[in-house]
Amino acid sequence: MAQLTRPRWTHVALPVSDLDRSIEFYTSVTPLVLVAKNDDSNGRGAWLSNEDQVDSPFVLVLAEFIPEVGERFGITPGEKVPTLAPFAHLGIELPNREEVDAVADKAREVGALRWEPMDMAAHIGYICAVNDPDGNTIEFSHNQKVYSTIQELWGDKLNA
Repeated sequence: MAQLTRPRWTHVALPVSDLDRSIEFYTSVTPLVLVAKNDDSNGRGAWLSNEDQVDSPFVLVLAEFIPEVGERFGITPGEKVPTLAPFAHLGIELPNREEVDAVADKAREVGALRWEPMDMAAHIGYICAVNDPDGNTIEFSHNQKVYSTIQELWGDKLNA
């Protein structure tokens, strides 16, 4: 197993009002899968990531706190805390426009569509956004080229 040898960006953590509802949302609307789930003295949590993301793991941490711990962070258990809104968002890049449209259709059906699909500037691409159960924004894009740009800029270092 590889050992961490330099600093890495590893996760984004969001408080949630209902862990099971949030896991269901993220695993049905996004390409994320449940990696781990835990209960401890602080509450309940889950890690979600892209399936088989081993080389550069990045995780969405969902945390549902017990009252004493939640209060420490200014969170009342069971209440929604939209941390990423109205523009702040998690970004998920999709391989084609049709997948962006499919996410928008699914989100529209459940009343979670935040931004209708639209073409933006070349470096942004074709996007839509949905609200998670707590009101956080998740952007879905095609042709934003975040993945390909990073591969182009730093891919040679991986193959050296």
